[in-house]
Amino acid sequence: MRLLLSIFVSIIAVAAAAFYQQDLLPEYMRLFSRTNTLNTIKKSFKSSPNRMATPISPNSTFVVLPTIPPEDPSLNAKSPKPRGIQKVFEAREQAEGAGATVRRSIGTPKLRNFTPFLMLDHFNVSPGAGFPDHPHRGQETITYLLSGAVDHEDFAGNKGTIETGDLQFMTAGRGIVHAEMPHDNGDGSSNVGMQLWVDLPKDLKNCEPRYRDLKASEIPVAEVDDGKVTVKVISGRSHGVDSVQELAYTPVWLLDITIRPGGRIEQPLPAGWNAFAYTLDGASTVFSTGATSQEVPQYHNTVFEQKGDQIVAEVPADAKEASRFILVAGMPLDQPIVQYGPFVLTDPSQVRQAMMDYSSFTNGFERADGWASEIGRSMM
Repeated sequence: MRLLLSIFVSIIAVAAAAFYQQDLLPEYMRLFSRTNTLNTIKKSFKSSPNRMATPISPNSTFVVLPTIPPEDPSLNAKSPKPRGIQKVFEAREQAEGAGATVRRSIGTPKLRNFTPFLMLDHFNVSPGAGFPDHPHRGQETITYLLSGAVDHEDFAGNKGTIETGDLQFMTAGRGIVHAEMPHDNGDGSSNVGMQLWVDLPKDLKNCEPRYRDLKASEIPVAEVDDGKVTVKVISGRSHGVDSVQELAYTPVWLLDITIRPGGRIEQPLPAGWNAFAYTLDGASTVFSTGATSQEVPQYHNTVFEQKGDQIVAEVPADAKEASRFILVAGMPLDQPIVQYGPFVLTDPSQVRQAMMDYSSFTNGFERADGWASEIGRSMM
């Protein structure tokens, strides 16, 4: 009876996945938190000798895609044209995880499945809150710490802490279960950062999970406009400065840009890539499209058109403070997106399989059997 009930729940959830809304993620995570009910369901799968588990397709040969495309027409344009602005909207604050708050822009009705981007959260997590044990399959996550620190632990025994200015690039691949919890800074202060979910090419949905930590000291810096603009080149290229390579499978550029009063930057981006700028703090940023310009305040996401070669941004000379924003661009993936919570595949049957695999500890989730993180224990 338990087995039938668990299968029924999974089928209903997958039916909903076809109409998935990112706003339902909190309810999904509550459903799949490690409660006694979930453990009972998992045991029923594990004890059934007739259960069927058909994994998603194994990897085909995959050619690694370059972060900096060679001979790109926009990166090598002699008379580059600025990109237009598609839309500007505010990232509104909402509850997420266990007691955390986020400002979510991508993954909301305002902007959903902006390939290859799935979600963008500007998070604020205090001690006692966080993101306890939860699964992923089929995507990559990029976590950038702006202040404080975050502890991480997964079911493969990997653990560590990323601190202010550090990043972690995680490839979930065929499956991972982990926890992300705020580090106790000793003074009760919050931990603030950005987390970006990026889709994986369909041929890599079944790859092995992996991590790449990038320390703040490893990030090269470009100085522009006589020092009025500073660019932390996390991934990609800015004014002759290249980033560390091979951080993620899906090609993404990530630039942390600070413009002081009177400063201006013209930042080329790869041709045809989707791009956006999220304003972190300080003065409003003025983005120019050539014929017009638009002032964008803090906590707003500016989505650019694909047409054009570069982003042009400046801060008026009479501004009282500098502006800081992150500029992100990614290569679009020509594939369907079928997402339910942290499972991101290309077909509804694969989402159903992911839920079955997670519940039955199979096809990538074997190490989740009996595992619970130390850092998330207080939240379970």
